[in-house]
Amino acid sequence: MTAKKLLEKIAEEYKSILGAKLAGIYVHGSLAFGCYNDKTSDMDFIAAVNKPLSLDEKKAIIASLSQLENNAPEKGFEMSVVLAECCKKFVYPTPFELHYSAVYRQDAANDIEAFCERMHGKDHDLAAHFTVIREVGFAVCGEPISKLFGEVPRECYLDSITRDIAGAAEDIEYNPVYYTLNLCRVLSYIESGKVHSKEQGAQWAMENVPPVFSAVISEALDCYRTAEPFPEDMPMTAFAEYMLSRINR
Repeated sequence: MTAKKLLEKIAEEYKSILGAKLAGIYVHGSLAFGCYNDKTSDMDFIAAVNKPLSLDEKKAIIASLSQLENNAPEKGFEMSVVLAECCKKFVYPTPFELHYSAVYRQDAANDIEAFCERMHGKDHDLAAHFTVIREVGFAVCGEPISKLFGEVPRECYLDSITRDIAGAAEDIEYNPVYYTLNLCRVLSYIESGKVHSKEQGAQWAMENVPPVFSAVISEALDCYRTAEPFPEDMPMTAFAEYMLSRINR
C-alpha cells in the first residue's frame, strides 16, 4: 500500500471512530519534507480533535493503527492526538490526548486499556512537529493548516530540537547517526533560520562545517538512507564537541 493510500485509510478509520470530533489529520516528518523511505522512515502525523477523547475512542484508534501496521513502513507510525485549541493557540510543552509509535507497540498489545489510560500528558517534541506542519506539512483531511495551526515561537521550536542533542557529547559514539544528523539540523536552523529535515540539515552542514568532518556527515547521511551500520574509527567526539561549540555560541 502506498503512503498516500495508507494515510487515506487512516483518515477513514479516524472519521469512523471520531465523527465530527475530528478536526483533521496532518503529516510532518520525512513524508512532509519529501525524503520518505519505506525502509528507514516512520509515518509521522498529528490528529487534531475538537473535544477530549473517551477511553473507548482511544482504544479504537490504537486498535485501528495496530491492524494497519502490516501495511506500514518498517519503522511503523508515530502519531499524536492533540486538541485543536492547543494547535490554534500554541501551548508549550504541548498537551496531548494520545500518543503511539513502534516503541509502544508491545505495551499496547499487552494491555490496550491500561496503555490508553496512561498515554497522555505534555510533549516538547510537538513544538517541532507543529513547526514542520506549518512549513512543509500537508493535511490528509480536515481544516486547512493555515486555519488550524497558530505560530510556534522560535524559542519553543529551538528548545524542542535542542532537546534531541542534549546527550550528544557523551552518547554520539553509541548512536552516531541520530546525533550527527540532529546536530546538523540544529546548527543549520540557528545559522540559516531554515527549518530543515535531518537530510537537509546534513546537506547544509556539508557546505558549512569544516571539511575535516565531511566524512562523518556523509557516512551518517548514507546510513540514515540505507540503514547500514555506521563505520568505526570516525572522530565522533571531536565532531560533537565542535558542533556543540557553534550551537552554544
